[in-house]
Amino acid sequence: MRQLNIVLIFGSAPDVTEISHWDLSIFTSCIAINNAWKVTPQWTHLIFPEDFPTDRRPQLPVNTHQQWVTAKEFVPQQNQFGGFIYAGGTMSFTAGYWALGALKPDIIAYIGCDMVYSAEAGKTSHFYGHGTADPLRDDMTLQSLEAKSNRLMAMAIMQNCAIVNLSSLPISRLTFPRKTLADIQQPVSHKEMIAHQKHLFDTEKIKQALSAEKELGYLVASGRYWESVNRFDPDQLRKIDDIWNDSGNQNSRELVLQN
Repeated sequence: MRQLNIVLIFGSAPDVTEISHWDLSIFTSCIAINNAWKVTPQWTHLIFPEDFPTDRRPQLPVNTHQQWVTAKEFVPQQNQFGGFIYAGGTMSFTAGYWALGALKPDIIAYIGCDMVYSAEAGKTSHFYGHGTADPLRDDMTLQSLEAKSNRLMAMAIMQNCAIVNLSSLPISRLTFPRKTLADIQQPVSHKEMIAHQKHLFDTEKIKQALSAEKELGYLVASGRYWESVNRFDPDQLRKIDDIWNDSGNQNSRELVLQN
């Protein structure tokens, strides 16, 4: 049987430190987002935006099996899936779309990307302490993180790729089904995973959302949509988000929350 191409994407939520104790050899690629490369030396790709500070990047040269993924690489891939305005302008989603296009995985597994930030005194928001809650900034592309999560999952399914969330946190803004490392180590057949995730969506709603995106025609080839933000109507984007939010079957939504 063909070995599955499984990609791990990890961010900076506090529980991401779990992976430092994992055997990551089951993953074909391990993509660290921004500061998350500090969690484990076993990362294969480090993805970060143009404004990621130089002093937070690992010193060069990195190991021969490691590489940086910058805007030069991820913007073209993102555009193949509709661009940043529809996908959501934060690195958690950008990493997913880049992996989907560049690595052609069978499964993408997320951890440390729940985009839930603690407001309680004494609790840290990131594994390294307190950081900026980038996905919660005032941005027209991030009006609904759940809608953007649904969109990524639907686009992955269309590429015959399943997406799961390995997070141990009780709450997540990601709508992907919850799985454990053990599930990934001994997964059900890839065919079954895809069939299950297809069942989570209303195909007609997906078509409706993609049609609305195409009709609106919001694409900035450079990826720097914020430089021409006045060209775009956030109310129209909210309407598309509503369709993506409605694209999951009600029974399936409940399954995602319970898993």
